[in-house]
This record gives sequence, C-alpha cells and structure tokens, in this order.
Amino acid sequence: VQLQASGGGLVQAGGSLRLSCAASGRTFSNYYVGWFRQAPGKEREFVAVISGGGGSTYYAESVKGRFTISRDNAKNTVYLQMNSLKPEDTAVYYCAARSRGITIKNDYDYWGQGTQVTVSS
Repeated sequence: VQLQASGGGLVQAGGSLRLSCAASGRTFSNYYVGWFRQAPGKEREFVAVISGGGGSTYYAESVKGRFTISRDNAKNTVYLQMNSLKPEDTAVYYCAARSRGITIKNDYDYWGQGTQVTVSS
C-alpha cells in the first residue's frame, strides 16, 4: 500500500483544515488507517484511527471533540477534519495503514510522507 498525505498548511488558531490520505496498491478497505503527528523536538504521537469499514474510530484525548476521522473506500481516501485548531496542533501529520486491528502505537506497516500543519496564534 502506498500512502500520500496532503492538505496541510498555515492556519490561524480557531481555524480548520482537512487532511487527506490517498492510498493505492491493495484493497484499501482491508486496512485500518491512523493519523499521527510529530512536532519539532518531540516524539511522534497518535492522533486518530479508523477501522477498514469506517465503523470504529478512536481519538487521542488532546483532539477528541475537535478532530474527526473518516474514510471513503470508493475513493481509497481517509480524511482528518481538524476544527478549532490550536498552536499546539502544529506538527507534521502522517497517515499510516495496518491490517491487524486498531492500535495507537506506531506499529503500522505503511506510512505516508507527512504534511505540515502550522497553527499561528
């Protein structure tokens, strides 16, 4: 599976962005897809994950209620809608895929290249 993340950019605090993770290569609906982020000088951290069919989702506490993960398997794409953005959301955001179930750990088989999100105060 090849993954390509896009949609990052510069936004003011309180604003919104929608990230996309486009996949190619295999049956996309067989894969759980997660979003992670890494801020400068910090470790990569879990943001959200969605099951293959889209029926199960899980969020980090820091983004719960502000971010929504969804997917369109017909388009082989997973989205991360980010609302009420805060400066502390600034990071490179990565999407990742695995076939073995939901996890918040970095134990994913495939990773996209990352997209920069910068939130100004």
